[in-house]
Amino acid sequence: MPVFAADARPHEYPRALLVDERGEPVRASSLQALTNYVFHYPFVATPVFLLDLGKPALPRSLSTSKHEAYAWPGGVGARRSVVAFSAICAHKLVYPTKDVSFISFRKNRAQRGVQDQLIHCCADHSQYDPARGAQVLSGPAPQPLCAVLLAHDAKADSLTAYATLGGEMFDEFFRKYEMKLSLDVGPSARHAVSGQTRVFELSQFCRNEIQC
Repeated sequence: MPVFAADARPHEYPRALLVDERGEPVRASSLQALTNYVFHYPFVATPVFLLDLGKPALPRSLSTSKHEAYAWPGGVGARRSVVAFSAICAHKLVYPTKDVSFISFRKNRAQRGVQDQLIHCCADHSQYDPARGAQVLSGPAPQPLCAVLLAHDAKADSLTAYATLGGEMFDEFFRKYEMKLSLDVGPSARHAVSGQTRVFELSQFCRNEIQC
């Protein structure tokens, strides 16, 4: 069983190919720019935001709430514009479910927004910039969203998740939502994802996206 702990070094997990509803590999070039996608990794119950920012996302130096520095490598794909981050807010562990999502990427400015194209959590209005490694721009979140590292196969144009980077919060997540996850996901909630993981548009995965 993997250790659920913050670690500023890359934390490798079983590799998982990103696939569509037919089980076919998702092509990086087929992603719609500035659109919320979600998949689950590194565990069956832990959601991840997948985004094509429409522009290169350059490497950035960041740190966790424990002041552990790490080097986020930036985006992948032909334009280095594809990024992925844990969709679990670093403050109150808010996350998207099939019923509701209080956290999402906002193409346009939210009511209390400081700029466009941020990941915004409605719980306490933490805002993260996915173009800067999900760095916190405002709100009480103590650290960036944990990054999910992707390998891009240029020939196949496919994407494979293989590790996390930054402050993991999976232990706290499973502790806080143990009962809910057991009802929603069942005994496989803590199982590691491997082989492949399905990508959804957030609007298809979630019935109610809260805009605040």
